[in-house]
Amino acid sequence: MKNFKRTFAFIFFMLAGIVLGAFIAYICSGKAYVGWLAWGKSVGIENVSVDLYVIKFNIGLMIKATISQIFTIAAALIIFAKTCKSL
Repeated sequence: MKNFKRTFAFIFFMLAGIVLGAFIAYICSGKAYVGWLAWGKSVGIENVSVDLYVIKFNIGLMIKATISQIFTIAAALIIFAKTCKSL
């Protein structure tokens, strides 16, 4: 049970860092002095379509990382390390 709590807390902090970083990037895009926080790159497979006449499906996975997400994920890892020592 102890390991479950620590894993759940880690996933929570990571997701919080990703979402907060994406929100900051959205807010900062197009601003004069903080626009660099919204700069990022997308990596992945756009769309792969497979048509087997009976079944047709699409597969795709894109990951976009921005500067603000890198900062907030690093901050989330530091906060996780400081707050979850006893878990």
